[in-house]
Amino acid sequence: MIQIGQKIPDFELDVFQDNLIKKIKLSDYKGKWIVLIFYPNDFTFICPTELEEASKLYDEFKKLNTEILAVSTDTVYAHKVWHDTSPSIKKITFPMVADPGGKLCREFGVYIEDRGISLRGSFIIDPDGILKALEINDNSMGRNAQELLRKLQAASFVREHRGQVCPASWKPGKETLKPDLELVGKI
Repeated sequence: MIQIGQKIPDFELDVFQDNLIKKIKLSDYKGKWIVLIFYPNDFTFICPTELEEASKLYDEFKKLNTEILAVSTDTVYAHKVWHDTSPSIKKITFPMVADPGGKLCREFGVYIEDRGISLRGSFIIDPDGILKALEINDNSMGRNAQELLRKLQAASFVREHRGQVCPASWKPGKETLKPDLELVGKI
């Protein structure tokens, strides 16, 4: 499983986006933040609520030079049918990644081997391809896209303002902290 601070290996992936089925590579997004949103399956109960919420905030993510990639073990054809038939999923304009063999899910430690599906996992990758944040939930609990955006904002702020850190529940415009690095080294 990929750990915080590790570089993400490149993957070639099939995606459904803008009514097209195409191939992308994670390296296509070099220089951008990437938010991976793993979810169990298309045509489920919680997943459309999460993806619709992320879709509503997509413009805010894009303002931070970020691409969202929604990932499940479904095929691109299942993504297309879901997109064509679900009012919630019709709103999605970010890429929907197909990982039917579970390779990407395994790499990120969210694959449930005996079920062939993914846990709910959220991963923030910086423009250099380094994993900065992750959250993995049981499939019975939906995530909060607003909190995912807040984490991305904090990671972006820290990247742009070296030497500063963001305290609990930090939001843009709020006060940050500047640790005494000499003191930190002694702890």
